Amino acid sequence: MSGIVPRDRNAMAARVATDIPEGWFVNLGIGIPTLAADYVPLEREVIFHAENGVIGVGPAPQRGQENPYLINASTQHVTLRPGGSYVDHTVSFAIARGGHLDLCVLGAFEVAENGDLANWARAADEPVKQVGGAMDLAIGARRLWVVMEHTTKSGEPRLRRRCTYPLTARGVVRRIYTNLAVIDVAAQGFVVREIIPGLDFKSLQAMTEAELLTGTDVAE
Repeated sequence: MSGIVPRDRNAMAARVATDIPEGWFVNLGIGIPTLAADYVPLEREVIFHAENGVIGVGPAPQRGQENPYLINASTQHVTLRPGGSYVDHTVSFAIARGGHLDLCVLGAFEVAENGDLANWARAADEPVKQVGGAMDLAIGARRLWVVMEHTTKSGEPRLRRRCTYPLTARGVVRRIYTNLAVIDVAAQGFVVREIIPGLDFKSLQAMTEAELLTGTDVAE
């Protein structure tokens, strides 16, 4: 990929943020997804939910202006948008599980071409096996997007025919944002909607295990 500049974590989060419509109720998962709150303009009303009990999460605070008691589920300091509120875990997980979220954005280790999600463990015998709230969010939200690196650090593909890691949920992923592309998960498989400048479809396919299909309006 000589001369090609993949999106970094912030650019990936910003790309996700541009697609979140006005008025949606959204949960952002641990990792890159939490950064998306920094890139939604304050004039666009998007209500961000953190499963530890914050409704109306705003962008990260300026250094030195952190409220030590206001954190998200990743234990990162956050701000509260005007009209935001705090709720207990009972209410927060009723929101997560009850179909009230328009969207959940999660990180992942792998996504399969049928929408299966693996994002909590790399092997069934890992010492710490805690799927956490990801499974509740994955099946409770009306739609699920994933944001992740296109390959592992060693170059192994993360977009698979079938996941090799333990599953979080089956058939739930609708769209994937990577550092190289934006890909929809459709009935026929992975459909490429956008590729970063300078990268061609053939090169993207070479870094993807599952077959990629070309959308009708692929953009750079």
